[in-house]
Amino acid sequence: MKKAVVIGGSGFIGSHVADELTKEGFQTIVFDRRESKWLKKNQKMIVGDILDISALDDAIKGASFVYNFAAIADLNEAINKPRATAEVNILGNLNVLEVCKKYKIERYIYASTVYVYSKEGSFYRCSKQASESFVEEYFKSYGLEYSILRYGSLYGPRSDGSNGLYRIVKHALDNGVVSYQGHPDSMREYIHVEDAAKASVEILEKNFRNESIVLTGQEPMRVLDMLNMLSEILNLSNDAIDFIDSEYVGHYVRTPYSFQPRLGRKFIPSIHVDLGQGLLQLISQISNERNRDT
Repeated sequence: MKKAVVIGGSGFIGSHVADELTKEGFQTIVFDRRESKWLKKNQKMIVGDILDISALDDAIKGASFVYNFAAIADLNEAINKPRATAEVNILGNLNVLEVCKKYKIERYIYASTVYVYSKEGSFYRCSKQASESFVEEYFKSYGLEYSILRYGSLYGPRSDGSNGLYRIVKHALDNGVVSYQGHPDSMREYIHVEDAAKASVEILEKNFRNESIVLTGQEPMRVLDMLNMLSEILNLSNDAIDFIDSEYVGHYVRTPYSFQPRLGRKFIPSIHVDLGQGLLQLISQISNERNRDT
């Protein structure tokens, strides 16, 4: 049985990827600063910090595949914490690369973002650009094979207040108004976290070695259309959609992409969770959380 380590495996996307790895028969190690709320009986938990290279060494030794989801990933948080973002996202990534090189793992899978070659994204984009470059250079210099996964707008179960769609749904349930801080013409390619997790394990096939893969939804969707769908699901009035008129620094409007010489292949799963069904699932999760809090 091959061993796979999921760094940042207690979080939103990381915990789902850990579950998919376990389903596929891997010995799955979850490494994170806190215990996972979703740890399975046949998964092992190691509590540690990505900035602690000795803790990483203990977790990665003997592994075939290592995923890195540990990051300051909230764009708004990164804008206000450039130094911390660099420490966790860049130096933490370097720590993992060093240990993976030491133990000659089969492949390193790095979680990046569609913002990586955008003009937007602020310090979060900067950190991911730098980290991708280090991943590619470790392959050139040391032969450490990799896959870079550039995720789009993730949503679904296990998300929290750091996730944009979670915040929109929670605000709608709490206030009876679907509110969006951003431009009315904004476009997003929403991808359900379970679809993204399955694709994140499928890319362990050999034809995805040393590639950058874009994981987004089936096609771009206007945020306004999604908000209308949510409003209809919640039986809210037609005038219950509120665009907050403010400049949302660091966020793109129509596309995250700008011209760059290095491109990524887009990978779309053949079967996917419909956005409407995914919204119902997210509404159910947040409703259950609200009931527990009362």
